[in-house]
Amino acid sequence: MSRQATPIRLTDQQKQTLEHWGRSPRAEHRYVVRASIVIAAADGQSNVQIADSLGMSTSTVCKWRVRFAAAGSGGLRDAPRPGRPRLYDETTDQRILQLLDEPPPAGHSQWTGTLLAQVLGDVPADQVRRILRRLKIDLHQTKSWCASDDPEFASKAADIVGLYLNPPQNAVVVCMDEKPHIQALQRAQGWLRLPNGKAITGRSHEYKRHGTTNLFCALEVATGLVKTGHYKRRRRREFLDFMNELVAEYSDDTELHVVLDNLSTHKPKNDRWLARHLNVHFHYTPTHASWLNQVEIWFSKLSRAALKSASFTSPAQVRDAIDQFVKVHNENCQPLEWTKRDVRPKHHKPKYANL
Repeated sequence: MSRQATPIRLTDQQKQTLEHWGRSPRAEHRYVVRASIVIAAADGQSNVQIADSLGMSTSTVCKWRVRFAAAGSGGLRDAPRPGRPRLYDETTDQRILQLLDEPPPAGHSQWTGTLLAQVLGDVPADQVRRILRRLKIDLHQTKSWCASDDPEFASKAADIVGLYLNPPQNAVVVCMDEKPHIQALQRAQGWLRLPNGKAITGRSHEYKRHGTTNLFCALEVATGLVKTGHYKRRRRREFLDFMNELVAEYSDDTELHVVLDNLSTHKPKNDRWLARHLNVHFHYTPTHASWLNQVEIWFSKLSRAALKSASFTSPAQVRDAIDQFVKVHNENCQPLEWTKRDVRPKHHKPKYANL
């Protein structure tokens, strides 16, 4: 005696959903077949009749009939499958990280994906590189930073930042520094015709040296105005000469606060000069903290815009190019929006971390 089939009763909503599956051109074939089984079962057909009409076994029809009766439309979906077990887990990540903390084998200066795989033995090189990418580790990229060891870093940095954010009344804050030994390089450049007929601009790697020049620069923080001076040498004599020209730009009753680095030509033998200029005050950046001097930003703009891709046959041409850039800059100058981004590794904790 055959077992009675599980009865199927559909609500209007369930029937509408199953009929939609059967008509939808985007529905997967397996769901179309399962919906047809349930609809036929709700119409009173037996498992044998449904199996014959759809060309499948009665056990398959019975399976989906029972699952729908137990879980509704959700029972017609495939049960979750665990899939293939992971071959490499967090333990593999830790093994790679531990190796990176150790020196590479003899004969190698740094780790590579292939070398890590060889040492691990049971992890292929492609998988090692995949893990390194996921961990955002680039074995060939290097980043540098310079931590200040100045014991007075906090007070010096606070003094300079305070000048930027809240300068004294009736005073001018100026950032001053030198850009020494700017080379006059004559580069072979112009149009280059490629074999395919395309023409591009470029320059040869070969160049000819035509001497150097030294640039002294002062940046007015409040306005962005720049004053420059060209000198053949960079000594205390040239520094004081440039400072005399700078001081002459302002009235005698104007206080001038000058931000400087710790170059030997800036101190301490300038005390006699400061004694004759009581309205001038020097503020020295901490050691290894040139980023506190805003003029360094302007030097970077100068190099990119006027020097990097240019060709010069004499230092005089270099000085002319700098003067032209300064003229254009001063006509449309604006104060810098000065910020400092921390690029040091997270594990690096300098002495001034609590500043």
